[in-house]
Amino acid sequence: MKISARNRFKGKVIEVTKGATTAHVRIDLGNGLIVTSSITNEAVDELALAVGADAYAVIKASDVMVATD
Repeated sequence: MKISARNRFKGKVIEVTKGATTAHVRIDLGNGLIVTSSITNEAVDELALAVGADAYAVIKASDVMVATD
């Protein structure tokens, strides 16, 4: 896989929940970090995403907000 995004994190799929058109995919990145993504059901099928599969969380954002308490 070649991709321009630099924020990519390898992990394991721990949950895939399909809805009517959109699925929520949870990826365990290790060290207690879990990322949840909303993608189409079609993308889940094309990527063959299932619990236990290796996957990358690729984060592409034009803005990052920072806050403190």
